[in-house]
Amino acid sequence: MQILITGGTGFIGSALLPALLAQGHRLTVLTRNPAGAALPAGVRAIADADDCAAEPPQAVINLAGENLGAGRWSDARRQVFIDSRVGTTERLLTASARWPRPPAVWINGSAIGWYGARGDQVLTEDSTPGSGFSAELCARWEAAATPVAARGTRLAVIRIGIVLGLPGGALGQMLPPFRFGLGGPLGHGRQWMSWIHRDDLVAMMQWLLDTPDAGGAFNGTAPVPVRNVDFSRTLGRVLQRPAVLPMPAPALRLLVGPMADELLLSGQQVLPQRAMQAGFRHRYPTLEGALRQILAQ
Repeated sequence: MQILITGGTGFIGSALLPALLAQGHRLTVLTRNPAGAALPAGVRAIADADDCAAEPPQAVINLAGENLGAGRWSDARRQVFIDSRVGTTERLLTASARWPRPPAVWINGSAIGWYGARGDQVLTEDSTPGSGFSAELCARWEAAATPVAARGTRLAVIRIGIVLGLPGGALGQMLPPFRFGLGGPLGHGRQWMSWIHRDDLVAMMQWLLDTPDAGGAFNGTAPVPVRNVDFSRTLGRVLQRPAVLPMPAPALRLLVGPMADELLLSGQQVLPQRAMQAGFRHRYPTLEGALRQILAQ
């Protein structure tokens, strides 16, 4: 299958590309810097989706988006987050309308931030949307992709949780203090963390590509979310280090600004109900098993 991918050079894309190549797919990555993109051999890089017109892709995987955890949330940064997700998706849809044929399937990124801060509420794909900047951003990102379904394309939206893998990602940021025995819960530690092993997220995207009736929203999370305090204890146990030093909420707010309340001090208990009901099985359903596999590499 010929697949066009945005976000192919990022933390998720760098694991997705080799997995798709191993399945025999032909890959094109849409990137702002084709000459400088570090891509596996055999992957084509382009800067303009119109370059696909001669050989339009059979599938699109749209993961482009500036990292929400990189830098304080100024008004300018918020606009970058919007442009990199909503703007990229709108431009890609406009270009795809000029291709000789529409893609058969379109997998669009989103995030569990769509649900907003919901305390202890158990959330599935049937739950209502939340409020706050992250929720509004995800809602706009998903809405930007919906017109593709009117062209006969199967649209699947994957609401991604906290992705665990190395190098990089959330775990890469957590490891240094935990390895020195300086890790611990954030704030009160009772907030839920809906996580997923990066290999399981990649496998879910491959499953969405290959499952003809998989359309609509899917939660890209593991089936066993944990509270932040339990995440800290588990990571400390796997590393054989203490994990009892909390990061007070005021200190977090001072350090990273408004992002602290939306991304670090609140959370969601999100279950991957639709994927599991349709037959998808996680290789790493529990946090300790996932962390031990990642850190053993």
